[in-house]
Amino acid sequence: MFISFEGIDGSGKSTQCRRLAETLRQRGAVVTLTREPGGSEGAEQIRKLLVEGGGERWSPETELLLFMAARRDHVERLIEPALARGETVISDRFADSSRVYQGLVRAENRKLVEELHRLVIGIEPDLTFVIDTDPSTARARGEARGGNEDRFESLGLAFQQDLRAGFLALAREFPQRIRVIDGGGTQDDVAARVLAALP
Repeated sequence: MFISFEGIDGSGKSTQCRRLAETLRQRGAVVTLTREPGGSEGAEQIRKLLVEGGGERWSPETELLLFMAARRDHVERLIEPALARGETVISDRFADSSRVYQGLVRAENRKLVEELHRLVIGIEPDLTFVIDTDPSTARARGEARGGNEDRFESLGLAFQQDLRAGFLALAREFPQRIRVIDGGGTQDDVAARVLAALP
């Protein structure tokens, strides 16, 4: 099974990816936990270009092409081989992030996103969890976390609000695949909601 987690920056999705992987491993599953951009050697090198530096470092179109290059390497070298071995793959972000970030909020490039996805990626998760968190809360978490991977956070609160709206719209578009999880409360609260939404 291929599961992805999505949400705005600081939503808690990375924590919930790890929590779900741990729970499934305790239940006997073989789990590959990965992330985007990144997950494979080449994709991790591209990640640095995407998440560091100024908010307007790249045009939305250039940004999209970099994400697609990273995702293609990720799919070829990690995701598809793991699925072929019968493992469960849990990814911290996948194609829905491009649909929202580069296809809707950074620019209205949704048709380009979908065409590139069809041509070079070609797979979708079986299940996607969107961790829905108030943008102000998420922003405070991001600032507390620190580090230099803050390119998207640097675009401001209004940007994060638009991203949240985009993810919720995507959940309405793909109700069979996407489950919206309330990101409020403790990590345990959110983890329980994720487990309850597993098929």
